Amino acid sequence: MPIELQSHAFRQLGSLEFLAKQAVEGFITGLHRSPYHGFSVEFAEHRLYNPGESMRHVDWKLYARSDRLYVKRYEEETNLRCQIVIDTSGSMYYPADVTPETGMNKIKFATHAAATLIELFKRQRDAVGLSLFDRDLHAHHKARSTVAHHRLLYSELEKTLSGVGEGGGETAAVDALHTIAEATPKRSLVVLFSDLLDRTQDLDAVFAALAHLRHAKHEVVVFHVLEERTEQKFDFADRPTTFIDLETGEEVRANPAELRDTYVARMAQLRQELNVRCGSAGIDWVEVDIAKGVNPVLTAYLLKRQRMG
Repeated sequence: MPIELQSHAFRQLGSLEFLAKQAVEGFITGLHRSPYHGFSVEFAEHRLYNPGESMRHVDWKLYARSDRLYVKRYEEETNLRCQIVIDTSGSMYYPADVTPETGMNKIKFATHAAATLIELFKRQRDAVGLSLFDRDLHAHHKARSTVAHHRLLYSELEKTLSGVGEGGGETAAVDALHTIAEATPKRSLVVLFSDLLDRTQDLDAVFAALAHLRHAKHEVVVFHVLEERTEQKFDFADRPTTFIDLETGEEVRANPAELRDTYVARMAQLRQELNVRCGSAGIDWVEVDIAKGVNPVLTAYLLKRQRMG
């Protein structure tokens, strides 16, 4: 059974990179027993020698066994460039009262999912970068494929997970996405993790920023990160409840029973609009529920990579 990354397991083992490796191993094992077994998940360490190139990196031991010339693949040789972008604004820290029993909040899910993607990129010798934003773009590491770079990315994710780094303010996704488009000159796959709850901008501005990425010839996948039970179904106990905006601190007291139908209808309308507008712009929009683990993210990535190949 595929291994899922859970917050209590993280605290027990203490290594995001280790958990990512375990998750990827479990996911790959699961693929072989699923309808997706045709995905390319075997990660070659060599490539065929091209006549005329230097023979400096030919693997002569492999030649002795196979009678064919193969060149060792080094970390700077990449098939794909990917920029992972994570929204670290206050709303991504929902639910605020995460315990071993309740599982993840949105920022932990995004961090864990990004870590597993980095592990996949490492195995496929792909270059990967990381950007973090809330009201500002407070981290932007361009895509590379060296061991030292991977350690830097894991360190950034560890800081985000522990709350040591910046983050937790209001969202300004529009400005951040425009900056990332300008700062990512080479054609890449841009993977965005966000709940798309931006109080400061309307959807037109958000899609203008996403269109900037597409105009720069990047492929774009948006993982819409939500806690389905409460953020889509508004499944709260029907009693007077105080709701607190995690970005502004604003409080509203209401009975969920009086708001549920209107809230659910508006959320469904938003999701439908996101789906349609992303499709029209050639952007992959993928809804993910933080309660279901990271495997849907890995599957969506492999589907995207297959189409790009």
